[in-house]
Amino acid sequence: MFSDLIALKDIFDVLLVALLMYGVYKLMKNSGAISIFIGVLSFIVLWVLVEFVFHLQLFGSILNKVVDVGAIALIILFQNEIRQFLIMIGSRKHWNNFVSFFSHGDSSYTATYIKQIAISCQHMSETKTGALIVVERNASLSQFAATGERLDALVSSRLIENVFFKNTPLHDGALIIANGKLEAAACVLPVSGNQDIPKAYGLRHRAALGIAEQTDAVAIVVSEETGHIAIANNGTITGSHSHLDIEEVLSGILIKSKKTKQNKPKIQ
Repeated sequence: MFSDLIALKDIFDVLLVALLMYGVYKLMKNSGAISIFIGVLSFIVLWVLVEFVFHLQLFGSILNKVVDVGAIALIILFQNEIRQFLIMIGSRKHWNNFVSFFSHGDSSYTATYIKQIAISCQHMSETKTGALIVVERNASLSQFAATGERLDALVSSRLIENVFFKNTPLHDGALIIANGKLEAAACVLPVSGNQDIPKAYGLRHRAALGIAEQTDAVAIVVSEETGHIAIANNGTITGSHSHLDIEEVLSGILIKSKKTKQNKPKIQ
């Protein structure tokens, strides 16, 4: 009986480690730091082989010195990813969404809420008005909202269009939607360094992908040159969305509708 208990505990231990490694891998992949993550794993494998398998004393002593300061180096390298992970774990919305997963999904995003965004994107697409809208999900966007002008207004298609009307003080930057309200406008977002982004995409698209890489937010971009609508989510961006399917796509992402296919978007 005791041996069976130990076996079950060991299996549970291995599963926890596997889940942790998978979570770290997804976090690194979404943030664009997957190459660094693979490099760190390769170094760990090399250190284990040198120190415990081949017992190379000179080379092993050098690697041991690196390992001694490795924890500090990892904190410096992955400070943004660690911060976002801790924000996600400590977010009250994260636990609320976990509970709502067993009921009817995320109730904070209603059909009306999404419809107002879709209507504004349709009008701005037709008039080729450049726009960048970011919708908060689990990870807090308060640090980015603090860089802009606070609005604290209800979500309205006319108000969204007014924010991005050309030559107005708030049109340059991102509009952040959080907790069912237009939280802030003219916000500064991190710009993605992904080299696979099509050359036709401008700074708005890079900013949309940047926030999607660092958080779980959804970013909607309306191109000022073409009027095309693009959506950045989960560290990737898809373009050429029409105003006819924008509402369906957003519903599938934000309220996790079962009627919408959950295919992972790719850069196009």
